[in-house]
Amino acid sequence: MDSPSSANRQRRNGCRIVLFPLPFQGHINPMIQLAKILHSRGFSISIFHTRYNFPDPSNYPHFTFHLLSDGLSELEASTLDTLRLVKLLIANCVEPFEQCLAQILSPDDLICRVVCVVSDAMWYFTQAAADKFKIPRIVLRTSSVCSFLAFCALPLLRERYLSYMDSKMEAAVLELPPIKVKDIPRLETHDGEDMYRAIENMVRETKKASGLVFNTFQELEEPELAKLQEQFLMPTFTIGPFHKRFSAASTSLFTQDRSSISWLDAQAPGSVLYVSFGSIAAMDQQKMNEMAWGLADSMQPFLWVVRPGLVRDSEWLAMLPDEFLEATHDRGYIVKWAPQQEVLSHPAVGGFWTHSGWNSTLESICEGVPMICSPFFGDQMVNSRYVNDIWRIGIRLEKGLERGEIRDAVRRLMVERDGEEMRQRVMCLKEKAGFCLNSGGSSYEALDALVDFISSFTFPA
Repeated sequence: MDSPSSANRQRRNGCRIVLFPLPFQGHINPMIQLAKILHSRGFSISIFHTRYNFPDPSNYPHFTFHLLSDGLSELEASTLDTLRLVKLLIANCVEPFEQCLAQILSPDDLICRVVCVVSDAMWYFTQAAADKFKIPRIVLRTSSVCSFLAFCALPLLRERYLSYMDSKMEAAVLELPPIKVKDIPRLETHDGEDMYRAIENMVRETKKASGLVFNTFQELEEPELAKLQEQFLMPTFTIGPFHKRFSAASTSLFTQDRSSISWLDAQAPGSVLYVSFGSIAAMDQQKMNEMAWGLADSMQPFLWVVRPGLVRDSEWLAMLPDEFLEATHDRGYIVKWAPQQEVLSHPAVGGFWTHSGWNSTLESICEGVPMICSPFFGDQMVNSRYVNDIWRIGIRLEKGLERGEIRDAVRRLMVERDGEEMRQRVMCLKEKAGFCLNSGGSSYEALDALVDFISSFTFPA
């Protein structure tokens, strides 16, 4: 797919890039994939990572890993309040990051010099450290462009709509069509105002960076990219979908149950609804029951990832009613975790019920699988609105988790004409996603531009 000249590759052999992911599954995956992409173009790679969720370095023998002390107690690391955990990590990692960066920038290694830092947008404090050491920082934003625009507008949106966010949920947000009031990203945590300030800091410090990278492709979000470039006056590189270059399987924090593939092998083409709400989402027992009975009442085969911790304070499978298990034993299969990319590409899968995290959304698009969307928080609200209203490749459950709406949505997606039309539209996007990675495609050319941009830090024109 990529064919840089050997001369340029040799020139980049003396360039090292430091990458620093936020230590959660949905952020680790794209950052490690980006590291693999850059390594394939001749750059040396160093990964800075917190002790929390530290990956196995043996899976990445070509990378150098640096462990950062994150200062989390055992109790703090086990919290179910993910946003509070992010806040703690941001506060605790400022000094360790700067110390580690100072060490790796020491003049001892003259053969392979660090030319830039690539850090997750939420690690906004890394901009000050990069400025201190006079080294360029490139930001990786792991969300869609459309949801990033919503985060950028969050102070304005909260000021204008906060007073009636609960009473006029269906009202349109005029500044960001097609978003509704209920789609404005909410940060539900005990430290809510602190997290809103962190988002403002993230946006402000991103604007100071040397460049911005998104795991998306131009043909999917072209109007949103135009709006973004009005606000962020820096080179922006849309080089996705990352996972079509390198798989995320080696970065999984969970053990993948491969029996799910064997089960799919025995199912009819396009008949199975795959259900997975990602690595963080959690719900109460009542919502879980609604999910279960909505699936049962749809009468459709399903593969359901029921992650331990999906229902708060409940043991695995004890969270599912016995009557449901009996009613669906011949058409349902339940696992703790599945090899998602492989599942979505399986011929038996005809739909994906998702939490609308960006990685999952993009993976579904790339395999031509239409979606049912149940967003929980953050960027998921905006992603699901675009799936439903703009790209028209899925159904957003507007009532939350209610068994009747679930049943109807599953039937509509899997067996009715609406679902077939969504399938045709998402297949068109799948085709565009494939073309963009080929020679002359938008993401192919954007990656060439990114490689040249990073190379210019050491080898100016």
